[in-house]
Amino acid sequence: MNEIIKQQYLENPCGTASIPYWKTVCISIPDNMKILHDREFDAELLKRYVDEPYFRLLHHMWEIKPVSLPEGFSLCEASVPDFADHINSCYEDIGITMSEIQNYLVREQYCAGLWLAVRDDDKGKIVATGIAELDREIGEGVLEWIQVSKDYRRRGLGSYLVLELLWRMRKAAGFVTVSGKCENTDNPEGLYRKCGFCGNDVWHILRERE
Repeated sequence: MNEIIKQQYLENPCGTASIPYWKTVCISIPDNMKILHDREFDAELLKRYVDEPYFRLLHHMWEIKPVSLPEGFSLCEASVPDFADHINSCYEDIGITMSEIQNYLVREQYCAGLWLAVRDDDKGKIVATGIAELDREIGEGVLEWIQVSKDYRRRGLGSYLVLELLWRMRKAAGFVTVSGKCENTDNPEGLYRKCGFCGNDVWHILRERE
């Protein structure tokens, strides 16, 4: 991306690109796929493509406050396999491989302090994890994985992860973005909006029908 496009991104991150700025310079879209903003989407495309819509939200980082974990939980040390195991345990349809998560460690956007693991103090097991990345070039923070084990949802752990990551990025990030599936029954969009994210941008990932 040239400087003009970078400026366009900074003016409207979620409406300019479907992914974080730094990823746009290295992504290659397959021939059988289209990525369109909702303003460009036409229902006629569904005759040829399968559509998977994603929301993309923005946090302006205007009012960031420290947050505390709910009683009975604490932050703990966790290995790369621990993160991978927990992320995969929270999904039935998607997941992450060890090699994929290890790639996070060699990116310029990696920051060890933005990998959080929460344990149940009584049971001694990890029940929530969160990973964020930081693009220092343009000051963009990105929430990548926010997961809470099924039996521990609606206890404030998801909000804690999001708000704690925002707090840790407050001095380096001018804004933070996040995305997720619009049709996710767990409603992650609701969680992010509760934590101060805003916007109405939707991106359609279109894959050719077989």
